[in-house]
Amino acid sequence: MEFALTEEQLMIRESAEGFLSAKSNSAAVREAMATEAGYDSALWQSVCEEMFWHAVHIPEEYGGLGLGYVEVAVVMEQMGRRLLCSPYFATVCLGVNALLLAGNNAQKTKWCAEIVEGKTATLAFSGGGRDWSPNSVTAQYSIGAESIELNGEFHYVVDGHSAEILIVAARDCESGQLALFVLPADTNGVQRKWTPTMDQTRKLATLSFDSVTLPRESRLEGNDLGSILDLARIALAAEQCGGAQAILDQSVAYVQEREQFGRTIASFQSIKHKAADMTLQAEVARSAVYYGACVAQEVLAGSDGDQHVASELSEAASMAKAYCSDAYFFNAGSGLQMHGGVGFTWEYDVHLYFKRAKSSESLLGDGAWNRERLASQLLDGEAAS
Repeated sequence: MEFALTEEQLMIRESAEGFLSAKSNSAAVREAMATEAGYDSALWQSVCEEMFWHAVHIPEEYGGLGLGYVEVAVVMEQMGRRLLCSPYFATVCLGVNALLLAGNNAQKTKWCAEIVEGKTATLAFSGGGRDWSPNSVTAQYSIGAESIELNGEFHYVVDGHSAEILIVAARDCESGQLALFVLPADTNGVQRKWTPTMDQTRKLATLSFDSVTLPRESRLEGNDLGSILDLARIALAAEQCGGAQAILDQSVAYVQEREQFGRTIASFQSIKHKAADMTLQAEVARSAVYYGACVAQEVLAGSDGDQHVASELSEAASMAKAYCSDAYFFNAGSGLQMHGGVGFTWEYDVHLYFKRAKSSESLLGDGAWNRERLASQLLDGEAAS
């Protein structure tokens, strides 16, 4: 596949880079990550009202810009470069995608409109453990004459303690059938608890549902949680790609200033080799991301009924997430080494990227998990043919 960003996409990248360099500098990141919410609400409003990024791929009939998933990847890459603390990934790459793939027209009209107005959203599905597939859903629902009751616990919910709209996955208590539900976060019976983690720049939460009663129209029409998670993997991979590039840029800038034995350490051959390896990791990661984004765009454009496209999405998502997880962590670790002892001091941002690299590696499956998943998909495809 020969791929190049269009002129419009290049403009979006340029505007994102300029906006985030001013709004998400080191001081802003450190201030936001110290709060329980994990982001600056004023900055989030700027993202929504000035840049309109939260509605970038919401169709125009639901109040969005009607652009594609490549544009989402472009924005996510720049957010990763600046370590932006915001509910963007949870709202757009989890919440909006779930509504677009699983909601009917009425549900999309209602809930997308609230997100376009600036409300935040997230997706809760995991019952815990290391499985990041739909098999990890343990919450249960039962259908009554006029309502639905939800019970269960969700772990690793991105921005789950602060999101205003929740989309949750649960299984029928009798048949085990998977279903998705959308509800306001302040619904009676929903308890939310922030879970502190190593990565202070992205907040996770645990959600508990105790006899939560919902109207029947809260159930989304579709239930393709697998494709929703694949779309999220591609977006997260784009963020990882941006982080890998950022840590490379910072490390190269540092070694060009640091002197040893009367010359900058950038002139040492070992440092040059390490920088070259980091560059290769970032460049190949970018290729995997934008291939995945092109496939995702086909799915969101309405080709998700095509079994071939759905299969291609899962393969592209696992490839992108596996490679970008490894690339980001490799670059973060190499960056620490190139910075020497100061790399893990509070004054430098390298350790913040290192922690984000590790947390995003685990989220939605690390490299090993996604490679195993990809291998299973390829073997299943060979067996079917």
